[in-house]
Amino acid sequence: MHMRTTLTLEDDVAGRLRAEMHRSGKSMNELVNEYLRAGLNAKQLPPAAKRFKVHPAAMGSVPGLNYDNIGELLEHLEGPPHR
Repeated sequence: MHMRTTLTLEDDVAGRLRAEMHRSGKSMNELVNEYLRAGLNAKQLPPAAKRFKVHPAAMGSVPGLNYDNIGELLEHLEGPPHR
């Protein structure tokens, strides 16, 4: 299916389109469809997520304290009332 329409281009866009027509040898219809497809497809892609990076920090050590036992750590840091 084809749709025929009138499109008003702003001067800067028309100038860039003319330059691209001259450079590529493509027609205005080909270029407008190509660029509209690219723009519409770009809108559908989610933005790339920034990579999450963990930076380890030395926690020191306390003799007799097990860092794998959360309850023991909380009691050591906050005292018995943390419960």
